[in-house]
Amino acid sequence: VQLVESGGGLVQPGGSLRLSCAASGFTFSSYVMRWYRGKERELVAFISSTGGSTTYADSVKGRFTISRDNAKNTVYLQMNSLKPEDTAVYYCSGARLGYNVWGQGTQVTVSS
Repeated sequence: VQLVESGGGLVQPGGSLRLSCAASGFTFSSYVMRWYRGKERELVAFISSTGGSTTYADSVKGRFTISRDNAKNTVYLQMNSLKPEDTAVYYCSGARLGYNVWGQGTQVTVSS
């Protein structure tokens, strides 16, 4: 059972990044998925198992988009109009019936 994030890096304010989270070892399409960030694990975005429902933190609404491809066992976070306050380690997490799986995180740094 594993989640592996990628796509983080250094970007200037106003720039964009797309994070990916690849799943293996479990039935990805049965899990809701979330992106969190930071030491306090702030919830950034949620997507239902089918992708038909999404929610966002107010701080990222209109700038970030969560999506998933169940055929590729991957969830994405498209981040646009990035701000310095978006700097954090970003984690993806899957959940089903009280069971949670976490990735190791990917660093996003927004700085000029």
